[in-house]
Amino acid sequence: MTSADASRTFPTARIRPRGGGLPVEVTLIASLGRGAGDRLIAGASARQSRHEHFVDALDEPSARIGSSDFANGDATSLYTFAVGANGHPFHRHAGQRMFTAIAGGAGARLRFSTASDEQIERDPRAFVEALHHVDVPADCLFTVRFGGGAWHQFVPLRAGVGHPTLFALSCHANELGGELAPELRRRVLDGEADIPVLTELLPAGVRAVLESAEFDAACVPTTVLALDAAPQARRVRSCGALRRGFARLRAAFVSLRPRSGNEDGRRVRELDGVPEGSLLHTQLAGACIQDTFELTVAPGEFATSSASAALAAMLDGFLESRPPGVSRLMAIRNALVTPLGLRTSPLGCPVSSLLSENPVSTFAGRFPVLAQCVDATDTRAEVILGADDRHLVFRSCVGVERLADGRMRCTLGTRVHTLNAFGRFYMATIGPVHRAYIAPAMLRLAVGHAVRECGARTRGAAAGAVALRIVRTGDAEAATGAIRFH
Repeated sequence: MTSADASRTFPTARIRPRGGGLPVEVTLIASLGRGAGDRLIAGASARQSRHEHFVDALDEPSARIGSSDFANGDATSLYTFAVGANGHPFHRHAGQRMFTAIAGGAGARLRFSTASDEQIERDPRAFVEALHHVDVPADCLFTVRFGGGAWHQFVPLRAGVGHPTLFALSCHANELGGELAPELRRRVLDGEADIPVLTELLPAGVRAVLESAEFDAACVPTTVLALDAAPQARRVRSCGALRRGFARLRAAFVSLRPRSGNEDGRRVRELDGVPEGSLLHTQLAGACIQDTFELTVAPGEFATSSASAALAAMLDGFLESRPPGVSRLMAIRNALVTPLGLRTSPLGCPVSSLLSENPVSTFAGRFPVLAQCVDATDTRAEVILGADDRHLVFRSCVGVERLADGRMRCTLGTRVHTLNAFGRFYMATIGPVHRAYIAPAMLRLAVGHAVRECGARTRGAAAGAVALRIVRTGDAEAATGAIRFH
């Protein structure tokens, strides 16, 4: 049985205990970027493991980061805890709990049972009768509050997908709250409390019921929370697998991102806008997404003063010097979108049309382009690349400009116009990583290739000229009998 909570503010699920007492409350606060949940959980978990009060027990690594001060009347405490890809066991605490958490890339299922001890003692199946699930979406910020004695378990929405369940900051309003056994109360007062110490696991009889063939989790009442669309809407269901795939894809992008913007002394930087006079201004008026990256090469490093020659070498660099990380990630992207009938290419998307078999025109006699411009003095050259797809239209501008001081400014800019909801979802997923890794890496390697190629051609031309002079000199001297060439 599934219900959905639709709200124009913070969607909230409330579970009223059958025997009275405080309700269980789960509230969604905000949606994060695709894949952000996994990254945050990984980073916070690593920091948590180095804390002086870190404890790894009950599949719930935790740390007490704020202790009670009973001498001054403060019974509160603060903990962090994480739940991994396999979830953790059902358990409960004597005192009230409140925490704020980040869900991983597969979302989280929060399982609560408000059955009392008396009900469970009479019949362990009472635990299942009082069981309720709350599903929260992937990569979201949410809060949970429940009273002491509420049994709970947190697991990923889908088993075996490899995403962590959540990372949380938990506030214990009263570390002495609830019915604590005398020995446990003493340990709390002595400052020896931690989450495992304060945890009680399920009785064996209830565990047997949950593990029996009679128990069917699909029959448990479930509230599905969502921030944007009706949780069971067709577009949400159809995009579930893609979202999980793109979460992994984005995580892979970030793991491959260079830690420094420099390579061989060259730095790629993102400009605040499209450069004045750029051909990109003529493309996709009203586009919703745009960016431009710039790499400036020192005077003489290109070994040519021709902007068009440098640009041709750069375009060749996009084809011949592809960042290995981008190539691997494009292969993953292609596998994900092929079933949807979208374009695929082994090249990074900004320049994928360089492999077009039906070009509108060509630059330098061989590169497919949509538009091109070289000024009269060959100090500035630009081309427009791009393609139209079912979910978006994009245009990329690759340019080279020779500056007054002899430096060469190389740019790669992109404009995107999304056509539908999936296009917006796609760009929300891929866009940040395109800017953080893909475009800078492609520009850096293409410029490096161009510098090497232009230098090699110049050296080759110089060597050819020297050889020609030697041959001509040798011919003249051979005619007088001074030198004979074999």
